[in-house]
Amino acid sequence: MPGMVVFGRRWGIASDDLVFPGSFELFIRVLWWIGTMILFTYHKGHFDCNERGVLHSYLVGLLVVLALIILSLCAIVYVSAQGTITNPGPRRSMPALVYLRALLYLPELVWACLGAVWVSDDSKGCDPATVGAVIAAVVASWIILLFTGIGVVFVFDPLGDPRPQPPTMEPLGVRDLQSSEGSQFLSTARSLAVKVWESRLRLLCCCLPQDESHRAAFSSIAQLFSSFFSDTDLVPSDIAAGLALLHQEQDKMEKSRDPEVIVSHSPSSPIGEDLETELEKAAHCMQFAAAAYGWPLYIYSNPLTGPCKLSGDCCRSRAAEYEIVGGDHLGCHFSSILQSTGLQYRDFIHVSFHNQIYEIPFYVALDHKREAVLVAVRGTLSLKDVLTDLSAECENLPIEGVSGACYAHKGICQAASYIYKKLVNDGILNQAFSIAPEYKLVITGHSLGAGAASVLAILLRNSFPTLQCYAFSPPGGLLSKALADYSKDFVISVVLGKDLVPRLSIPNMEDLKRRILKIVSNCNKPKYRILLQGCWYELFGGDPDDFPTEMDNRREEELGQPLLGEESLMIRHSSSYQSLASDDSPAHTATHLPLFLPGRVLHITEDGPSRRSCFSQVRYRADWSNEMAFRSILISPRMLADHMPDAVLRALNSLTSDRPFSLCPSGVCLV
Repeated sequence: MPGMVVFGRRWGIASDDLVFPGSFELFIRVLWWIGTMILFTYHKGHFDCNERGVLHSYLVGLLVVLALIILSLCAIVYVSAQGTITNPGPRRSMPALVYLRALLYLPELVWACLGAVWVSDDSKGCDPATVGAVIAAVVASWIILLFTGIGVVFVFDPLGDPRPQPPTMEPLGVRDLQSSEGSQFLSTARSLAVKVWESRLRLLCCCLPQDESHRAAFSSIAQLFSSFFSDTDLVPSDIAAGLALLHQEQDKMEKSRDPEVIVSHSPSSPIGEDLETELEKAAHCMQFAAAAYGWPLYIYSNPLTGPCKLSGDCCRSRAAEYEIVGGDHLGCHFSSILQSTGLQYRDFIHVSFHNQIYEIPFYVALDHKREAVLVAVRGTLSLKDVLTDLSAECENLPIEGVSGACYAHKGICQAASYIYKKLVNDGILNQAFSIAPEYKLVITGHSLGAGAASVLAILLRNSFPTLQCYAFSPPGGLLSKALADYSKDFVISVVLGKDLVPRLSIPNMEDLKRRILKIVSNCNKPKYRILLQGCWYELFGGDPDDFPTEMDNRREEELGQPLLGEESLMIRHSSSYQSLASDDSPAHTATHLPLFLPGRVLHITEDGPSRRSCFSQVRYRADWSNEMAFRSILISPRMLADHMPDAVLRALNSLTSDRPFSLCPSGVCLV
């Protein structure tokens, strides 16, 4: 539901969000009141240990204040648990209760100061245990006040000024938003939203230099974020509840789905290139893609032996030997690459760990086992890489010989162009092929590196017609349809399980938002029950919760005409909201240019039940898929774990060696 309106502004918390924090504080306050009552009973009749009776007044006042706070918290928890996410009517008294609870902070502050004064001046001659108890009460009061202040900062919404109400109660579809007043209001709101998101990004990236390229990136990302969130009025807990419901709905649909037909060969693969051969090549290339992450992933994958193996090389002085390595001052990255790939130093043509926005690390090496000049591009590992990822608008990428609209993810496209200039203009590829002219070119990478590798392969295709690219867990919003089809001759994308990133694109996020709005609007359970049952389901499994999946006519009509205020989840008319009634609604049209996975898609899934015990063994199966199968985000506890490079490598090794692997190591998520 929309954020709660109190103190003259809208906040980033809804009236049904106070069940859990209120219950926690209520538990603390009850224990505190019981302890104070025990202390009061213990001192009954001899409160004048300091000959002034201040202790008696303090304890009596504290008992009264705590009792009032406990009563107010009981009312807040009870009222907050009423109604549903889209039915705030039973919670209409919540603002008054919040005002009452805020008012009670004043006597609590006064009594905290009184207790501090008594401890510092009037506690001489009193029982040390009594003094300690009062000190604990004073400290507890100040801690609660401090955390309350921190909580207020967290739920403060800079865009929370109450929106002006329309002069009449006409439906939004009838109201003339094209008037000068309406247009000016929307323009001002959008401009303010962009500025707020820019400020948030600058605060988050305060350690980065605030140069022109970073400011441009902040502005671009802020516009993307503000436009995505501009048409909804959901608080974070609404989204969490929607994701919990959506996960259970997807699991129910998956259990009722007919078994898929396994395709052992890719329809577009060259003759003789079967699934097993591609898996072996992919497993081999994944070692190089994972090695590009340097020592962090190596230590993570080898926590016991990794530090010992790298300790002798990291701080060794090899100034002359490390001239080709950029941005690796201690040599730990390069040492981990040597350990991970098994190559020798002489096999590397160029290694760069230089990292800026739109400029990502990569290395070029000679792979004698496969007779290839191999270019490996690193994935996301720094805040600068995240900014590159988030620069998700489209950029034109004209390619000779490709008909149709040619565009790609802006940040990844610029990162690939940076590597392309290094390889071609600096003569790195010429140097490599002068050493091994008979070798072929292979490009690989994981995550952000997979996207950059795919675009780089497209840029180099005309110069190297035999090149191959293996993209592991590439971003879903990467290439236009024309470029995706063009890349199928030389790019293979490998996706593990329910990995989030290959399904991540702006249209997919709009679809996810639409589905969350639909399922939240149609659910008739209070939010606290949704979150509790969702947490239980994520942790312990079981049968998906039984909740409505179809809207009744009354609810659908109500949602068809959103209003500004607490009755609606929408701020303004949007395609996402229009399509609540049906997934196939004509109104469900793309507002952003569609982007797709590169090349042919090799999808690896777990063979067997989706939930296993920690010590059970897991087997995988690999099927050819297509980019259209990844047009929807799947909610799962493994949506991040399946993206990890060590999990992808483990699955590929399991497939090529036909050995089961324990599920536990890959279940750990490195963020």
